Amino acid sequence: MPFINNKKYTIDLLYWRNVKQSGAVFSSVLLLLFSLTQFSVVSVGAYLALAALSATISFRIYKSVLQAVQKTDEGHPFKSYLEMEIALSQDQISKYADKILLYTNTCMKELRRLFLVQDLVDSLKFAVLMWLLTYVGALFNGLTLLILAVVSMFTMPVVYEKHQAQIDQYVGLIRTQVNSVVGKIQAKIPGAKRKEE
Repeated sequence: MPFINNKKYTIDLLYWRNVKQSGAVFSSVLLLLFSLTQFSVVSVGAYLALAALSATISFRIYKSVLQAVQKTDEGHPFKSYLEMEIALSQDQISKYADKILLYTNTCMKELRRLFLVQDLVDSLKFAVLMWLLTYVGALFNGLTLLILAVVSMFTMPVVYEKHQAQIDQYVGLIRTQVNSVVGKIQAKIPGAKRKEE
């Protein structure tokens, strides 16, 4: 089975190319998130581990009894999984650490630029975004936003794929309006015009 970090696999999953796989992943993630709204992370983790252990122990006992009755010697039912290599190599760890380091440094530089007002317009946009997020935070908690994000991830790509022309048209209109308003604001605020790069 391909790993989740495989881009093609992830895209196929989000675009519902294989309905059974997408449905299984979507429903599992949604069930986990809804469980977290009712129970603590520790409880959900413990229940998931108990469910997995119950399934594997039951299957192992069933296969052992079946082998004893049929007098066969098939061996351990999970032998192929037990022999599978699951360790991360030093190269993989180094690659992911480099990506995390690059992302962290980029975020820190951007936050420094915004908080120390290197560009007044960008800092004002950031302030408006933070102000809007205070209202979002008052309406939703983080888990609810995460559930909405997962539902959006599994629905928006398909909706966009089916109605791409209409969505692009409306997004273009909105982008034109926003650029017009930002341009007017930049013209009225002294020192807010962007330097030509």
